[in-house]
Amino acid sequence: MPAPTRPTLEAIAREASVSLSTVSKVLNGRPGVSADTRRRVEELLHDSGYARRGVDAERGETVELVIENLGSEWSVEVIRGVERVTRENGLAMTLSTIGDYHAVGDELITGVLRRKPIAIVLQFSNLTADHRRQLRTRNIPFVVVDPAGDPPADVPAIGATNWAGGVAATRHLLALGHRRIAAIAGPADLMCSRARIAGYQSAMQEAGLPVPSEIGGGGFSRAEGEREGRRLLASPDRPTAIVCGNDMQALGVYDAAFALGLDVPRDVSVVGFDDAPSAAWARPPLTTIRQPLQEMAEEATRLALRLRAGAVENTRLELATALIERGSTAAPAA
Repeated sequence: MPAPTRPTLEAIAREASVSLSTVSKVLNGRPGVSADTRRRVEELLHDSGYARRGVDAERGETVELVIENLGSEWSVEVIRGVERVTRENGLAMTLSTIGDYHAVGDELITGVLRRKPIAIVLQFSNLTADHRRQLRTRNIPFVVVDPAGDPPADVPAIGATNWAGGVAATRHLLALGHRRIAAIAGPADLMCSRARIAGYQSAMQEAGLPVPSEIGGGGFSRAEGEREGRRLLASPDRPTAIVCGNDMQALGVYDAAFALGLDVPRDVSVVGFDDAPSAAWARPPLTTIRQPLQEMAEEATRLALRLRAGAVENTRLELATALIERGSTAAPAA
C-alpha cells in the first residue's frame, strides 16, 4: 500500500479558503490573522499532521522557560534548575514572563511559535486546549512546574508533596506541645495552596483539635502575612503557633509579631513553606517546609527533553517536601 501523501500548504489553504501566506503566518506564529481564521487553519494543520512532520528541520537549540516574573525567589530557583539541565545538554535557555495571572495568553504562544524552541517549561501556567493543540502540532513538548490548578491528564506536570508538607509543619508544632495552631492560606486558585491547608487541617483533626471554619489569607506576599498575622495575634485567645502558606507570609508574621511587642518563637512559633534563601537569613532563622524548587525545574526540563526524543512514560511526578527545623519554633511558653 502506498504511503499516504503529505498534504501541502496550498491544499490546506484551499480547504481553509485563505491565502497561502495566511497559512504560513499561522504555522510560524506571525501576527495579522484573525482569531477565527487562525483557529480554522490550526485545526486543519493538526488534523492533517502537516506541521508535526514538517517543522523539525527548522527547530532551534533552545528550551523556553515561561515564568510569572523575574523578581521572586521562587522564580530564581526555577531558572537555576532549567539553566543547569539545558547547559548540561548543550542547549540555550530563553525566558518569557506572564505576570501574576498563572495563565498563558495568545500573544505568548504566537511568540513561542516564532522562536521555535525544542521544548517549553512553564511555571504554574495553565494552557488552554487551543494552546496545547498548537504546541503539539509543532511537536513542541511542554511540562508544567507546580501547576496552578488540576491540569488535564495529558498535561505533563512536576509538583511537590504539598499536602504532606502541610501535615509535617503542623505535626512539628504539635510535637512541641502547641495546641492553639492557626494557619494562613495562599491564593485559593492555586492547587499547591489548597493542598497545604488541607494537610494542616488533616493533622489538626488527627490530633483531635478544632480546625477554624474559615482560614484567612489569599496572597503569598509578606504584606498578606503581616495583615493576617496582626489579626491572629491581636485576638484575645491568640494562637501560640502559625503555619504559613509560604516563607514570605511567614516573614510578614514576624513583622506583625514584632510590631505587637511579641517575640518569635517565645510568644509565637512560625513555620513557612518553600525554604527560599531568605528563610535561612531571617532572624530568627525560619523553620520551614523545603519544596525542592530547583530539583522540580531540573526534572521538568529533563522530562521535556525525553518527550522531545519520543519517550513514552509517566508524565506526572511529585517530589518530596521536607521539614527544615530552625529557630522560629519552640515549645509554647508556660
